[in-house]
Amino acid sequence: MIVVCFEDSHVDDLQPVAIARPAYAITCAGYRLLDWLEDLPGKKFGSVRSHLQMIQELDLGLKSPPSTLSDSQWSDDKDGVLLINARLCPSVATRERLVSFAKSNQSCVIVDTEDQSVLAARITAGDLAKAIEMDAASNKSATESLLSSAMDLKPIAETLSVFRWPHDIVKLHMQEMPASMNDRLRRGNYQEIMDGVFAGANVKVGEYAVVDSSEGPIVFEDNVNVGPFCYLSGPVHAGRGTRVIEHAALKDGVALGHTVKIGGEVEASVIEPYTNKQHHGFLGHSYLGSWINLGAGTCNSDLKNTYGKINITYGNDKVATGMQFLGCFIGDYSKTAINTSIFTGKVIGVCSMMYGFVTSNVPSYVNYARLFGQTSLLPADVMINTQKRMFARRKVEQRECDKQLIRDMYALTAGERAADPDLL
Repeated sequence: MIVVCFEDSHVDDLQPVAIARPAYAITCAGYRLLDWLEDLPGKKFGSVRSHLQMIQELDLGLKSPPSTLSDSQWSDDKDGVLLINARLCPSVATRERLVSFAKSNQSCVIVDTEDQSVLAARITAGDLAKAIEMDAASNKSATESLLSSAMDLKPIAETLSVFRWPHDIVKLHMQEMPASMNDRLRRGNYQEIMDGVFAGANVKVGEYAVVDSSEGPIVFEDNVNVGPFCYLSGPVHAGRGTRVIEHAALKDGVALGHTVKIGGEVEASVIEPYTNKQHHGFLGHSYLGSWINLGAGTCNSDLKNTYGKINITYGNDKVATGMQFLGCFIGDYSKTAINTSIFTGKVIGVCSMMYGFVTSNVPSYVNYARLFGQTSLLPADVMINTQKRMFARRKVEQRECDKQLIRDMYALTAGERAADPDLL
């Protein structure tokens, strides 16, 4: 079988979360869709935007699929194709459905009832052969041709949870966190070191930690270090090499990637690898990408003073989230100065620096100090040099593809800055 995890045209609605990573690498409830691909048989490919192809091959272990259906790899396969939308939520139910789909001996498709996009499709070898024959004179890519063929299949009357907007990540994270953590305990090799606290190898928990696992377990991967006087209320997941600073409070569903430094109060949030929030300050119902640093005293609001439901503006779209608690979304490589305050439901792009009060969405690649009457462009070359220094601190090699990602994201986000009158 050939498995193709593909990004569709709706992936751009997930910016800034999915501009520096494929959508299948977004963490939600401690898992990524990429993790579920390991449970599926056959060859795996990732069909992603061009600026991420090298990153996915070097860092995520997936190559792009053969470019056209005329490539012999398609016709040589005897078990057909499984198509998986990269925006699927990596819930336990999603994994079980994909495993079942892979075993099916009939061609079928699951279509999103809201936007009619393909969420998953099973194309048997026989139907794949027909698609290859019909595609002989086409100029479409292999993924485009397969998706076109999938739309002609018999749809299954069910759906799968999917990310349409960034706030869906936080919403589904809170919903799926208990089940995901229990699943992790079933599949992993952990030792229960405290009541409801499960640890991998070389985990250290400081003295006077207070633990509450009544709402879900607390799971620490290898080499996690928890300082003294911490409060841990499950479900909580911390990736390998993460450091929880003394006096930190993690509660109500927190998922930390590997090599994270976390301190202060964190509630119901997702934080990707290599991000630092090690000082005091509140972070709630939020998503942080990688290589972010929050200065001491940085806080966000996740509740309106009116206690009403929160609307978010994404580009030109104002979206009703239906959520009463919702914080911020911060793109990779962005930073905050000390005592930065981020208002409810704000979207912050990649590679930006924030100072003072963040009362509006922040475009990518800007110095944002609107409180002081200053908003200016932050050139890509400055961020490349910053990236080099950050990588060196974590003993990570800066590769040409890492520098090129900074340049590519700068070009891709030009429209955000063009819409800001302070940057003209």
